[in-house]
Amino acid sequence: MASCRGQRSTVGPECVSRLFKSVVNMVKSKRFVVARHFDGLPKESDFQLVEEETPDLKDGEILVASIFSSVDPYMRTLSRRLSEGVTMVGECCARVAESKSSDFPVGTVIVHQYGWRTHAVLDTENQDPPRKAPADYPKDLPLSLLLGAVGIPGLTAYFGLLKCLEAKEGETVFVNAAAGATGSIVGQIARIKGCKAVGSAGSDAKVAWLKELGFDAAFNYKTVSSLDAALKEAAPNGIDCYFDNVGGDFTTTVLNHMNLYGRVAIVGGISTYNDKDPSSKGAFPYKAIQGKQLTLIGFVVSRWLDQWPQGKAQMMQWIKEGKIKYREHVTEGFENMPKAFIGMLVGENIGKAIVKL
Repeated sequence: MASCRGQRSTVGPECVSRLFKSVVNMVKSKRFVVARHFDGLPKESDFQLVEEETPDLKDGEILVASIFSSVDPYMRTLSRRLSEGVTMVGECCARVAESKSSDFPVGTVIVHQYGWRTHAVLDTENQDPPRKAPADYPKDLPLSLLLGAVGIPGLTAYFGLLKCLEAKEGETVFVNAAAGATGSIVGQIARIKGCKAVGSAGSDAKVAWLKELGFDAAFNYKTVSSLDAALKEAAPNGIDCYFDNVGGDFTTTVLNHMNLYGRVAIVGGISTYNDKDPSSKGAFPYKAIQGKQLTLIGFVVSRWLDQWPQGKAQMMQWIKEGKIKYREHVTEGFENMPKAFIGMLVGENIGKAIVKL
């Protein structure tokens, strides 16, 4: 076969293909691995940056380049299961850079859960293929929302409030960590459905944002005289639906403010994530649960995986109509993934925490 080098006239398709492939193979992929198990709050030194070449593709595989990476509370709990040296868990929004799959041509935007990586080779024919961006995704919306309001955080709020809690018009919905990626959506959907939305957050700036979003009441749990008193003031008629992102002692107090037949969706427990024994924190108020005949539901959003397209479509519609507003806390640079993750765990972000590569 003739060489492409030195040809200054028209370059044939075979040469273009070979030149493109050589460029792709020169791409260095970076990923963060767990260098050591976290002792309490993770430290930047607990992660190690690894650089490696991207392998040649096999039939059915695609090479994707990350555009945005997500940092979320659940990563702290899942990290307990990882062995040292394993890629840190996480979700990415990426674009197909090379493809050997007719279903995922070059340029396709996808979301995958292959962890903290700049690039990844994905098998599109396995049992858990990457998810494509919705075909009708609005061109004027940032792709980062596929990791936020139109992604798992938004869907968690949507299905948790409407499927688990079955929030009804006129009811009071309380959500903690309300200025986060999921909590901020919970309160807005509650308002759309005619509920009273009450939220708590960890700074005055976050509380101010909740009020901008239309929350009926919001308070800074770090500065109130007592959580009990703050709940009495914010929800004087009690709480019908509790969307719990925090757990621990916080939830023990909230359950005492629930109304008869109240419902609780247990989504997260960020107050305990950095404890050596998370299950030991917070008493379990049996008397309140039994006496008020409460329903407590633990859930993971993948329960409604078959309904995700409908949920995403509804979220996109509400965003386009201005009924759902969002905010993103963006960190620039893949090398800052650990810093962004730690910052999210200590509450530095308002809205969704995202790393832009």
